[in-house]
Amino acid sequence: MDYRARITIEPGKRGGKPCIRGLRITVYDVLDYLAGGMSEDEVLADFPDLEREDIRAALAFAADRERRLAGDAA
Repeated sequence: MDYRARITIEPGKRGGKPCIRGLRITVYDVLDYLAGGMSEDEVLADFPDLEREDIRAALAFAADRERRLAGDAA
């Protein structure tokens, strides 16, 4: 998935952390809720501005970042 259309980084918003579509919901927030045991449906119910593709974009962003970090360590 090409997450770049859904993940935004704005210096003045949430301290420059990667956010979902310019919203004040960070990639970290979404990942933290999922890691805490919330289902995609529960996350979407709690954050009506989010779309299912936003959750997938957050996961793809995290996977890409991890892949790049692992590549730097090699």
